[in-house]
Amino acid sequence: MALDALFTDGNIGVDAVYTADGGAPVLVRAVLRRADEITGFGDARLWSETTRIDLRVAEVPAPRPGDRVEIAGEGFLIQGEPVRDRERLVWTVDLRPV
Repeated sequence: MALDALFTDGNIGVDAVYTADGGAPVLVRAVLRRADEITGFGDARLWSETTRIDLRVAEVPAPRPGDRVEIAGEGFLIQGEPVRDRERLVWTVDLRPV
């Protein structure tokens, strides 16, 4: 119930359209995170913007790289392998703009 409360909260969750590669679009709720990331490369530190979202496993059972997510008219593709949380209730996926 707590997880549902977070995703349905208008201050935290957002509406998104998830489309599996070759599948039909599905309306889902997502928690959007756009954090900056610092990556070390030798002695250099590289700054980059990231876009990650959390999706409920109950709504999106098997996201894959190449699947599409649209949030507020902005299109993204899932890149890399999605990761589930310890309780296996939430996927965290990295996105890149299309």
